[in-house]
Amino acid sequence: MKRLVASASDANVVVYSDEVDIHLNPKIGPDWMLPGTQRLVMTPGQNEKRYLAGAYEPLHDRLVYVEGDRKASWIFPNMLRALLETYEDAETIHVILDNYIFHTSRLTQAWLAEFGRRLRLHFLSPYCPSENRIERIWLDLHANVTRNHRQRTIDALLDRVHGYLADHFDTRRRVLLVA
Repeated sequence: MKRLVASASDANVVVYSDEVDIHLNPKIGPDWMLPGTQRLVMTPGQNEKRYLAGAYEPLHDRLVYVEGDRKASWIFPNMLRALLETYEDAETIHVILDNYIFHTSRLTQAWLAEFGRRLRLHFLSPYCPSENRIERIWLDLHANVTRNHRQRTIDALLDRVHGYLADHFDTRRRVLLVA
């Protein structure tokens, strides 16, 4: 994998891919506050969720991602389609990813057979999320946006998520709410 990453270029793109869940009910965790104060974290009660499937390209510090309203097999091929559109001039797009079931589903295999001529999937060994650089981005997103947040609607939370990602990366985003 290290040789593959070292060989990255505009013609030979290398990305790290993974998915992240965004919950309206905030993740509760450590937070900074002045001594003697306590931050109030609101919970909306009824949780709503959205999902991002993304790919991080370290060479240009670019994040390509799609949004979905369900965690279903179609979100990964939609992200792969976004990669093909973003890197239309690349000869090959190498995708480093974990062994999540979506990545090897029948839907994904069929999609790759039809459209994946320029895509190469490279699966990481099980239980090594530290090797997938996009995991650090998702952890940072949770630490700075979704943990202890005070948003009342999922749309307001997603606005903050998209804003945070756009402030930190060259982003390419597609919103896909249906399969």
